[in-house]
Amino acid sequence: MSGAVLEVRDLEVCFGDVRAVRGVSYSVEAGEVLGIVGESGAGKSVTSLAVMGLLPRHAKVAGSVLLHGTELLGAPEKDLAAFRGKTISMVFQDPLSAMTPVYRVGDQIAEAVRIHQKVGRERAAERAVELLDLVGIPNPRQRAKAFPHEFSGGMRQRAMIAMAVANDPDVIICDEPTTALDVTIQAQILEVLKKAQRETGAAIVLITHDLGVVAGFADRVLVMYAGRQVEAGTVRDVYYRSRMPYTIGLLGSVPRLDAGKRLPLVPIEGNPPSPSCLPPGCPFEPRCPMAIDECGLAEPPLTEVAPGHRAACVRADEIGDSGPTPAELFDVGGGSGTTGPGFTDTTASADAEGGAVPMPVAVPPFPVRLPRERRDVVLEVEGLAKHHPLMKGAIFRRRVGTVHAVDGVSFEIREGETLGLVGESGCGKTTALMEILELVRPERGRVVVFGRDTATLTPRERMAVRRHMQVVFQDPLASLDPRMTVHDLVGEPLAAHGYKDTGPRVRRLLRLVGLDPADAARYPQDFSGGQRQRIAIARALALEPRLIVLDEPVSALDVSIQAGVINLLEDLGRRLGLSYLFVAHDLAVVRHIADRVAVMYLGRIAEIGQVDQVYEAPMHPYTQALLSAIPIPDPDKERERRRILLEGDLPSPANPPSGCRFRTRCPKFKVLGDARRVRCVEEEPEVRMLEGDHGAACHYAEKLDVV
Repeated sequence: MSGAVLEVRDLEVCFGDVRAVRGVSYSVEAGEVLGIVGESGAGKSVTSLAVMGLLPRHAKVAGSVLLHGTELLGAPEKDLAAFRGKTISMVFQDPLSAMTPVYRVGDQIAEAVRIHQKVGRERAAERAVELLDLVGIPNPRQRAKAFPHEFSGGMRQRAMIAMAVANDPDVIICDEPTTALDVTIQAQILEVLKKAQRETGAAIVLITHDLGVVAGFADRVLVMYAGRQVEAGTVRDVYYRSRMPYTIGLLGSVPRLDAGKRLPLVPIEGNPPSPSCLPPGCPFEPRCPMAIDECGLAEPPLTEVAPGHRAACVRADEIGDSGPTPAELFDVGGGSGTTGPGFTDTTASADAEGGAVPMPVAVPPFPVRLPRERRDVVLEVEGLAKHHPLMKGAIFRRRVGTVHAVDGVSFEIREGETLGLVGESGCGKTTALMEILELVRPERGRVVVFGRDTATLTPRERMAVRRHMQVVFQDPLASLDPRMTVHDLVGEPLAAHGYKDTGPRVRRLLRLVGLDPADAARYPQDFSGGQRQRIAIARALALEPRLIVLDEPVSALDVSIQAGVINLLEDLGRRLGLSYLFVAHDLAVVRHIADRVAVMYLGRIAEIGQVDQVYEAPMHPYTQALLSAIPIPDPDKERERRRILLEGDLPSPANPPSGCRFRTRCPKFKVLGDARRVRCVEEEPEVRMLEGDHGAACHYAEKLDVV
């Protein structure tokens, strides 16, 4: 630790009687990147705020934080202010909250410069423009005059990085800097961080839940659980020679772009313990498949298992360098183990007319699937469009333009099939989904559900169709009424369609999704995020639907919880013959669960086809850029992959480019000759089927391996 720029020793943080951080120690040297990973509630962000001295006054902090040998803990606020922004700086997770909304972006960066450097206003303003240019903000002189709300999410994060490097700090702490960003913007931000590090030579502490980002960016990794570190070492040691079952579980939970369905996802059962009520002994013992009696006696210390590699597990030596795979360790051989015993229950319940209603649990475990062309089409979308008027004026409102949210989308889903609808934020995925769920005549185009055109449905027919088409939303806590018990929430669709005795059916549905029937008496707020999503899935299954629409169902979950929900959806779809329309921005998740994928860009389909065809040989430049931007949790592969970085942000749907909508960001367009560019500028490409049912909307489509 003698050459460390930042040295943290035995850091403890308590909020009253709750120990949020328990004895964390690490060091980072100049030019080094330390990744800190773990589930939500592990204490990662609290650790970073304690280092910066930004915790509230009622927090009790103990231990030592040395910056160039100077103790920061207990230092006067005046001394800390002299260090913050100059020697050590921070990039926050939400830049919109971290920036002052009533000051221009350039003024805020210039203020950071003037606080620590003796320069005038004009020189500080010029320095702000230089910094915005450094982090890749287009038209930096003009953008410096804008307010934070006028920036996109990626641009705000770039501006926050510009502010963090304004005074050439020695340490930059990045707290989830890419969490809420699209993968293309995430790739840009990571490149900006690498460039900032090269310019300043700073050490970086990267706090994230994305193991793929750490694999490609960090030199060393610190894994945290229940407020303390449980494994630490070089990236290759921790990823390839994990000695802690928790680390093995985290790595096994991540959907891999390079593996698809070949590797099963391995969820870690249960939830992290509350900091206020830690179990005796090892905090991971209740969730650990390797737990023995000794684990419950005392918390294991962090000991060295190899040179520079430490782990907190009494059985670390038994795991060894060639230890069990995640699937072997967490025993997922016969399925995910997440769906519970519900599939063996063949009891029927009585419907409103007194007849028997077969439950989905009576379906054979693996129904025979017919070839795709012989299966019925459950959803057909043809030329779907949705435009919103762009209005101006407070009193005398007038239309000044049109937002082309969805502008001619076509696809179909067949029985027992999952279609993944992917693309950046703002491309029109959710708008298309809502137009389908409305079950009314669309503004333009045609939507056919179970062979019925929604434009011709009567109210009675629409009610009948809704029974067979259900939806699961992104945020289950927002979509589940907090005043209703789980029994009432799951049974509400049944009551709406005339079922009387819903109790037995609700209990079977809860077992079906891996929950205890006794949970029916509890409320949504009593459950974890993954459990709430299971409740939402049980509610969607109540009426035995044929098609379920899923809007970002796992984006807000930790990877370990996410894996359990994905396995559940995959298992249910296979056993019950369900069809899914799976809307997501995470292409790695989509590859694992989907049969076919449709890539959207600015209201239109850019590429569509079988998931393996699209992922292994993408034809559209946009798909190629998306896939190349997704990090893989494999240090060697991630650092050798080809990167295709897109410049700029998504154009406004109120003013889409002429011709090909992607041409303003397209790397292929830039290398075309003038004669070939004319076609891209003047002619909008339609989806052309180039190999079987694999098509792309590009005049010059060609295959490229980017995974």
